[in-house]
Amino acid sequence: MELKSEKGFELESESGSKSKGLGWLVAVIIISSFVVVAAVLTLWETNGRSKNHPFVPNHPSAINQKYSEALAIALQFFDVQKSGKLVDDKIGWRGDSGLEDGREASLDLSKGMYDAGDLIKFGFPMAFTATVLSWAILEYGDQMEAVNQLRPAQDSLKWITDFLINAHPAANVLYVQVGDPELDHRCWQRPEVMTEKRPLTEVNTSYPGSEVAAEAAAAMASSSLVFKKTDSVYSSLLLKHAQELFMFADTYRGSYSISIPKVQEFYNSTGYDDELLWAATWLYHATQDQSYLNYVTTQNGNTYAYWGIPTWFSWDDKHAATQVLLSRVDFFGAHGIPTKENLSLQMYRRSAETVMCGLIPRSPTATTNRTDSGLIWVSKWNPLQSAVASALLAVIYSDYMLSSQTKRLYCQGVLYKPADLRKFAISQADYVLGNNPMGMSYLVGYGGNYPQYVHHRGASIPVDAKTGCQDGFKWLKSLDPNPNVAVGALVGGPFLNETYFDSRNNSQQGEPSTYNSALMVGLLSGLVATSTVVQSFT
Repeated sequence: MELKSEKGFELESESGSKSKGLGWLVAVIIISSFVVVAAVLTLWETNGRSKNHPFVPNHPSAINQKYSEALAIALQFFDVQKSGKLVDDKIGWRGDSGLEDGREASLDLSKGMYDAGDLIKFGFPMAFTATVLSWAILEYGDQMEAVNQLRPAQDSLKWITDFLINAHPAANVLYVQVGDPELDHRCWQRPEVMTEKRPLTEVNTSYPGSEVAAEAAAAMASSSLVFKKTDSVYSSLLLKHAQELFMFADTYRGSYSISIPKVQEFYNSTGYDDELLWAATWLYHATQDQSYLNYVTTQNGNTYAYWGIPTWFSWDDKHAATQVLLSRVDFFGAHGIPTKENLSLQMYRRSAETVMCGLIPRSPTATTNRTDSGLIWVSKWNPLQSAVASALLAVIYSDYMLSSQTKRLYCQGVLYKPADLRKFAISQADYVLGNNPMGMSYLVGYGGNYPQYVHHRGASIPVDAKTGCQDGFKWLKSLDPNPNVAVGALVGGPFLNETYFDSRNNSQQGEPSTYNSALMVGLLSGLVATSTVVQSFT
């Protein structure tokens, strides 16, 4: 599980002190250029892309076998993390678990996924995992299908959305946690033999949780698009839940970190404004309802959008991803949108460009939050999340440019192309897969050298071990490698000096998570072949 995350482009050193990334402070100056007249915006658009940009059908190019193999491996971690009655169990050392979850509220919350190396179901990062996985499928489902990975991705997504549906039994009630972290952390045991109590935690009108309700709405709305053609009834059900959850999140505004102080130690939220925009954006894509577009543009854009201020995409902060996702509307669907909303969309797109300019290594506004080898590095806790999330946004934005025949990206007067963004994305993916000073793949199961002591209960305990809660800690302390391979796990990653200490007790570097895996699946799906993206998810 992950500790508190901070919004904004800050670099955290290994000693724990924080200092602003100077390159990105320069980028923030660009905010002044956002006070522009419509004529300048028009000039920018004319120079940035051809007036006639016919959509090129999506046909994947030759398959990149390296990324294809890595994608197949990365997707398996969702099977490692599944709770409930397992169907077609693909992980030999996993079994049924959490079958009684939800019983105290007469609900079936047995499905869903454990977030990381422990046995808690945290609704906030779980919903984020589903949203990112949906986005990956919507953008790159054809490429997933070309390498036989679309069905596994859809199955894993549905395992989470089935849980989310059951966790939302009433319009203004959402169960956001199964299990007690305090009790869970007193034990070290396999999920199949859990013995501690697993209480439920909810948000409601008295104890609101706008960020977690909105993230669940985003997950439901995006997944409704994924299943629209294959299961229209299920898709409609998801959309209904998404709309109710968004209304709940927006009407009863409040942070779940305040309503439920205990979450601050694990998945503390630094604000819900980004989740509200993120959810409304996905609802616009799912419904084409103009009210959702108005919500993110004229109603709340100036207040919530962080226009011109680059931030890191993570389970806690969706500003950059929302800017990219609304750029899609500007690239492909801005025709016929009223002037005020259209101008706001262009502000989102220019904000996305600010983020992209910061990611390109030699850009005038390039972030200094990198290792010597070029890996994006923001925090010593789970650093690969920022690297992979940034690379995912870069490859998506690059494909938006290619599909719309937008040839140029300007970064303070310097010209870049879509290929420059893709090159950056490839550099981050390749670092994860072994092109790094350690010569180590941080994707467990890929290559010949990957972490052997992953911080993960199930992987660390032999299937036939007869241990309970307390005596199971001998497996945490064992000097032997994990007896079970948590295949597909993306661990936290290296320190700023690019070292990695492979120890089971090193949760800072060695604990994997489902949201890391979702981001990696999206990145690899975008790199497995070169193709254009569809104009509309519908």
